[in-house]
Amino acid sequence: MRFLLQSVAVSFALVATLSVPARAQRIGADGAKQTFGFVSEQYFDDVYFKFNPTSGTSVGFHQYDAQLEDYSAANIAKETAALHQYQAKLEAIPADGLDAPVAADREVLLNSIKSQLLSLETIRMWQKNPDNYSSGVTSSIFTLMERPYAPVNTRLRAAIAREKLIPQVFAEARKNLQNPPRIYTEIALEQIDGSISFFEHDVPLAFASATDAAAKAELMKTNAAVVDAMKSYAAWMKADLLPRSNGSFAFGADTYRKKLQYDEMVDTPLDKLLAVNEANTKANQAEFARIAKELDPKKTPTEVLAELATIHPAPDKLLDAFRYSFNAEIAFIQTHHIITLPSDARPILQETPPFMRATTSASIDPSGPFETGSKAAYFNVTLPEKGWTPEHIAEHMAEFNVGTVVSTSIHETFPGHYVQFLWQDQFPSKVRKLVGANTNVEGWAHYTEQMMLDEGFVTPGAEERTRKLVRLGQIQDALLRNARFTVAIKMHTEGWTTEQAEHYFVTEGYQSPSVGKMETKRGTADATYLYYTLGKLEILKLRADVKAKQGARFNLQDFHDTFMRQGPVPIRIVRQAMLHDNSPVL
Repeated sequence: MRFLLQSVAVSFALVATLSVPARAQRIGADGAKQTFGFVSEQYFDDVYFKFNPTSGTSVGFHQYDAQLEDYSAANIAKETAALHQYQAKLEAIPADGLDAPVAADREVLLNSIKSQLLSLETIRMWQKNPDNYSSGVTSSIFTLMERPYAPVNTRLRAAIAREKLIPQVFAEARKNLQNPPRIYTEIALEQIDGSISFFEHDVPLAFASATDAAAKAELMKTNAAVVDAMKSYAAWMKADLLPRSNGSFAFGADTYRKKLQYDEMVDTPLDKLLAVNEANTKANQAEFARIAKELDPKKTPTEVLAELATIHPAPDKLLDAFRYSFNAEIAFIQTHHIITLPSDARPILQETPPFMRATTSASIDPSGPFETGSKAAYFNVTLPEKGWTPEHIAEHMAEFNVGTVVSTSIHETFPGHYVQFLWQDQFPSKVRKLVGANTNVEGWAHYTEQMMLDEGFVTPGAEERTRKLVRLGQIQDALLRNARFTVAIKMHTEGWTTEQAEHYFVTEGYQSPSVGKMETKRGTADATYLYYTLGKLEILKLRADVKAKQGARFNLQDFHDTFMRQGPVPIRIVRQAMLHDNSPVL
């Protein structure tokens, strides 16, 4: 699930120079709350969305629809300067002059700015990752197409305006990209054919119903120019960039620790994090072995896993399997009082857009918190591609076995990401609507996979053997996240190779080789994708601590509802609100 300032690719747009004092004066406590409200509004309106107009479209601020990120080095310097200025402004507001929730918002926003500066100044994906450019511009057009928030003619004119600016993006990419990691260039080349196809086929089709003939004719020209620019970029990457892509993707321990601190407010030493995850991995593997033995004492866990991989819907029935799962999950949530469902609306189930298929098998794409024209959410599922070999199809469908279909549906929809999206109107502030921590967002979704089965959820009519297979699928998904945890830290701080990471996903994460390869690719850039297990463990500890404090008064639905109301902030802040202390998150 995408949350604005944490998981959207870094992008840049021209913004007027801000008149901010070089040294901000510290503000007295009396005016701190009003000053924070003013500064945070000013930051979103005058800085963030002007540098990130695609994000503006995504959250529902459509005054940015005709703008595109400016990827020039000069503009990156302007963005960096503006972020430093707002960091100084926020630091000048005394936290002790704010009510606890507002003080927490200040800390969230300040850390978000620090994270963006870390990305621009230290991690520097704008110099390292060629896919940021090709997938970035593809996403900028997709946000105008995916939901009918405005009449098609209006969205068409915005698409034309953005497309006119896209060729310059690739010109800036050629200037900016210096020594990318080879794997980044390989991923960009792997994905760019899907982006080219998107502009050749999907974009014209999306605006086929438009009645503005002149605009449709102009789109044909701008779209053709984008396709030409993208093909030229692909050829340049293959002939020029790939041979000189010798950089390292590893963040290094210091940068890694800072990113965890800024994004997730986690300052636990990396060796302790690895130890916590190792213990959870062993526990999950032991539980997998126990259930596998119950299923067939003559088979090893590996052999049971191989059998599980073959029990899945036919590819053309996969979307139907998810629809069926929705019904069962909603009924269980309501009858067992798991969490309040703020709406009866369901997500729209569809095939994953082409440009996203190389690195994701399933995802949810909700409407933004300030969107008024269309509130639909889309649940994307990656189906096998035409031309795949039978072996490739079998490996891909193993990801959607009888157990992982259930856990994936729970994770992405009920009561996972989609339900958290349904709560967003109740998030207590603009900051919490726009800034999210992945340990909360992905941690919540991963937590619900286990929680639902622990509470007794079963697919209606399932036999005991099928129920055990479903639990094995949930554990297999948990082991995938455990493997991400270890691989992320090891690759980025301890020198693990991609070959070591792929092997670990297969042997310790119980994944197929093709999944291991895809997950490793993702981890080279999504360096902190340990946030699934990390967040789940933080939530489980929070629940145990709240239950210990409340005793007989503890109610699971009340706990989940209270958790949701805090918004998708780091778990440390949720703990402070629910327990009124600063006890450890792990």
